[in-house]
Amino acid sequence: MIIEARGLSRSYGRTPALREADLAVGAGEIVAVMGPSGAGKSTLLHCLAGIFTPDSGEVWFRGDRLDTMSDARRTELRRTAFGFVFQFGQLVPELTVADNVALPMLLGRTRRKEAYGRAGEWLERLGLGELGGRRTSELSGGQAQRVAVARALVTGPRVLFADEPTGALDSLAGEQVMELLVGLAREEGTTVIVVTHDARVAAFADREVIVRDGRLTDPYAERNSACAGEVVR
Repeated sequence: MIIEARGLSRSYGRTPALREADLAVGAGEIVAVMGPSGAGKSTLLHCLAGIFTPDSGEVWFRGDRLDTMSDARRTELRRTAFGFVFQFGQLVPELTVADNVALPMLLGRTRRKEAYGRAGEWLERLGLGELGGRRTSELSGGQAQRVAVARALVTGPRVLFADEPTGALDSLAGEQVMELLVGLAREEGTTVIVVTHDARVAAFADREVIVRDGRLTDPYAERNSACAGEVVR
C-alpha cells in the first residue's frame, strides 16, 4: 500500500469529525471517498495529506509514519510527493496560467527555464497551450480547473488528493475535468484519492469508500472479507 490510515480520529472541540477510520490505498489506485456534507470526508483527506494531525491513530506513506514527521518534512512531501486539486482551484489570480503551473516547481527550486518548459508541456496535454499567458481570472471554470490539474501533476506526485474537484462546475465541464484527471493519473501511475458527494464523479474511481458521521466503511474490503470467509468454510 502506498498510503494507509489506521484508527484515525479527530475532533473539533467536542464534535468528532473522524472516528477510528481505517483506509489502505494501493499504488496507482483511484479511490472515491463518498458521503454527505459534514461527514468527515475532507478531514480524512487532510489527515492523509499531512495537513491535519489526527488526535489518535496513524498515517503511513510508503512505509514511513507521516503523522509524526516534522512540519518541515510534511511540507516537503506536499510539495514533491503529493498533488492537490480543490473545488475552486485555488489558483493565484495575479499570476498567469503558466506561472500558476510552474509555481510548485519554482518553490522546489527547479530552474526557471525547466519549470516553464514542463508547465508548457502539461498545458499542451490539457488542451490549454494557447492560454499560458492569460490571467486565471480570464478563464472559464472548466479551464481554471484544468489548470489546477496541470499544477497538481506537473511535479510528478505519487498521490493526488482531489477535494470536490468538480463541485463548482456544470455537469459537462465536470465530466471533462474528471476524464482528463483520471486519464493523466493512469498514464503517470499516480494514486488518486478524490472526495466527492457526486456519484458521477465516483464512477471514475476503481472503488468507493463511504464516510458517514465520521465513520468509514469500505464495501470493497467487506465484500472481499466475506468472500474469503465463504472460501474458508
